[in-house]
Amino acid sequence: MGAMEGLMQGIQVAFSWQGILFVLIGVVAGTLIGMMPGLGPISAIAIMIPITYGMDPSVALVMMAGVYYGAVFGGSTSSILLNAPGISGTVATSFDGYPMAQRGEAGKALAIAAISSFVGGTVSVVLLMLFAPALSAVAVSFGPPQYFALMFLGLTAIASLSDGSTIKALITATIGFMVATIGIDGQTGTSRFTFGNPNLLEGIDFLVIALGLFALAEICFLVKNRKDQSLQNQGDIGSLKLSKADFKEMRGPMSRQSFLGFILGVLPGAGATIASFIGYISEKKIAKNPKEFGKGSIKGLSAPETANNAATSGAFVPLLSLGIPGSGTTAVMLGAFLVLGIQPGPLLMADRPEVFWGIIASMYIGNIFLLILNLPLIPYIAKILKIARPMLISLVAIFSLIGVYAISFSTFDLYLLLIFGFVGYLMRLFSFPAAPFILAFILGGMMEQSLRQSLTAAGGDMIILISDPVSIGLYIVSILSFVVPIIRNRKNAQAEQAEKESNAS
Repeated sequence: MGAMEGLMQGIQVAFSWQGILFVLIGVVAGTLIGMMPGLGPISAIAIMIPITYGMDPSVALVMMAGVYYGAVFGGSTSSILLNAPGISGTVATSFDGYPMAQRGEAGKALAIAAISSFVGGTVSVVLLMLFAPALSAVAVSFGPPQYFALMFLGLTAIASLSDGSTIKALITATIGFMVATIGIDGQTGTSRFTFGNPNLLEGIDFLVIALGLFALAEICFLVKNRKDQSLQNQGDIGSLKLSKADFKEMRGPMSRQSFLGFILGVLPGAGATIASFIGYISEKKIAKNPKEFGKGSIKGLSAPETANNAATSGAFVPLLSLGIPGSGTTAVMLGAFLVLGIQPGPLLMADRPEVFWGIIASMYIGNIFLLILNLPLIPYIAKILKIARPMLISLVAIFSLIGVYAISFSTFDLYLLLIFGFVGYLMRLFSFPAAPFILAFILGGMMEQSLRQSLTAAGGDMIILISDPVSIGLYIVSILSFVVPIIRNRKNAQAEQAEKESNAS
């Protein structure tokens, strides 16, 4: 059976009344879950697996796929309004989304996020339909040395995530690396930095750190500055209308990050979180005025939202074509496939084309549903900011605690959440950026694993890290991405100095 015939079968599944209904159910459930800090698509899909017993496998998987990309779409809401990332893939959204909400542009920020998510998701679905079989070979060709080079490229972005002092950014990144090593060593089985506490054997969950450094730290900041009148405009929603200038600013990030996010999503292990960070960082590096980032930049909001939604669709390439889960969510999706009697992999397209192409075709409908549902609801969603500040602070704290406890049902994680909340408040108080900590924590474990796998395969020979063109190319890009901003900043500083001298004379 050809690809076109298979696609027609998939369209029949997606556009049947059952397909449309369950896509709608999936994206609505995913959006609502994504809005809640701590509750992500992994929990939602796991809960829905028993519900799908007896359902047609193609329809059931269409619904669970809707939950997945719906949660990523909706996760931006809490990041923008409350500085409490709903899921890990929307942490970078808070860097510029929350400052926009603080200055009374919450409606505009949510509209930018919704449109960027729609564009990223739709473009990536087109790419998924056209190149899924071919890109599966690319995903397989990425081994440990290539992943180490990719993680190294991500590390060069740490300086870009600093608000001013590169030294402070490097300090927080170093601490992030240290925290990433806590737990059982996956290669030797020995415990590291657990100090005899069995609760630390599995390491520290990302959500504990993210909600602590962002949500609880923000709560402490708001309590400390509760009498500051300049923060009172957080209750203002602002206009939802976007001007031509706004769309012009969004156009570049949406076009670039749709492709970049999709490619990163294809690589097993990269996922929406890394895609959103790299999308944000790459836009900041090429921006004419990078100082705007972190202060409510439209490009800084559009880039990660486009990239993480594009990566969500890209993650289905290794899952459907190879049967390889690229993230925790797709690992649960793989379990759902097997429970329903479907074996994803190279034979899926030929044996069950209605499943393979049905999921892809349903994403077109799902992205349209998400845009239609989210844009009209923005005025109502943004009214969260009009809740009295003491009540809002209490709700954010409660949702953060519930979200962390729901992951492991461990009170120890709640203590860790409070600790990281206090650490985040101190970092904010002394102008230490939290973003490098998060990025280093995400990349640290994967980078260490890739390095050790590479050295084990090569018998300890470091040459394996630079033994192929892909790795070398990534290292060259890493060096350029680190050096070029330094040169540009120096030139800008010289130009500013020359302008001051000319004005003085």
